[in-house]
Amino acid sequence: MKRQLWILPLLFVTVTAAGPSLPRQAAVALSSVLKGATDRGDLPGVVVTVVNKDGTLYDGAFGVSSTLSRKPMTKDAIFNIASMTKPITSVAVMMLVDEGKLTLDDDVAKFLPKYKDPVVISKFNEADGSYETRPAKRPITIRHLLTHTSGFGYAFASRMMTTITTKTGKAELDLPLLFDPGESWAYGPSTRVLGQVVEAISGQKLDAFLDARIFGPLGMHDTSYLVPVAKSPRVVAGNTRNKDGKLVELPTMTPLPANVAGDGGLYSTASDYGLFLRMLLNHGALNDKRILSEKSVAAMLQPQTGNIVVKEQQSTNLGLSHNFPLGAGKDKWGLGFQLAAEQLPNRRSPGSGTWAGIFNTHFFIDPSKELGVVVMMQVLPFYDEAAMNVCTGVEEAVYKNVK
Repeated sequence: MKRQLWILPLLFVTVTAAGPSLPRQAAVALSSVLKGATDRGDLPGVVVTVVNKDGTLYDGAFGVSSTLSRKPMTKDAIFNIASMTKPITSVAVMMLVDEGKLTLDDDVAKFLPKYKDPVVISKFNEADGSYETRPAKRPITIRHLLTHTSGFGYAFASRMMTTITTKTGKAELDLPLLFDPGESWAYGPSTRVLGQVVEAISGQKLDAFLDARIFGPLGMHDTSYLVPVAKSPRVVAGNTRNKDGKLVELPTMTPLPANVAGDGGLYSTASDYGLFLRMLLNHGALNDKRILSEKSVAAMLQPQTGNIVVKEQQSTNLGLSHNFPLGAGKDKWGLGFQLAAEQLPNRRSPGSGTWAGIFNTHFFIDPSKELGVVVMMQVLPFYDEAAMNVCTGVEEAVYKNVK
């Protein structure tokens, strides 16, 4: 049964009663959190979608999509989801596992010879950026890439990487590993390599593969690396905080350039990403279209890192990102998802999978409660305090009221 409710002035949300449900007080609580944040100017705008396996429980848009034009935010607004691309690429890899075209413990060099015989940084001089290397103890596997235990790191989350990339001018994937594969955890471009693996095995460009095999079948018609000109008015402007904490709109390139990579570059809507989460909640299928096997979905949302836990990443550029993620020191990693380790009051269940994009687009999927939540904002730095307060407020409003 579908009910359409007017919750607050100028706000239209849709509530669908199916499976776990959100009663009217949940919609009111969610709307209050989001409208309050945008009315106060904590954030320019936000879109939130809550789903279960059968449909949409909540879908609301608040604030503006541009602080300059004051254009109202809409539910079909298009966001740069950045690293929320990673779980989608991870699903593409698992599709190839289902088809027997690779295994989780394959050496990545089997498909990409560039990564044969990796080396690890053994000594590092922070003063001058010099370093020494040694052969890695083992090859980099597909599993290492899916779990961020490969040894690859991003410069913005590693002072060592920042120093070396600045000195050498080399790209992150052209540098030695931070540690032996499988022996620690670091956030990095591992999923970019997975995108290259998909291309090597499928013979297709990554964007073509994702469109044909995931976006098309799921009906994610607003998800792409290149936003069509006709849809460009729906793209949300990015914002950053200046030294005084005030929001400043970032310049927008027209037309938007396409950056096709496994670890970032996609644009999407909250409702499109909700379809992706509903596919996972339905154990790999949606609307009679099977994307993944039930076995692969289960594996993606099970810990795959043994005793290795997620480590807090220390930002080297506080204008780009604060330290992250929540759950560091406790959470483990599945195949493409950070997995919650503990139960906090009015929060997602242990085993829930999550990740985010650097412009503060966030999601989580809770298989135990059969819920998926998408929170879309477009603000720097990553883990901005106001943005994270919105995420927390949304989660608490959902779990205090879910039936």
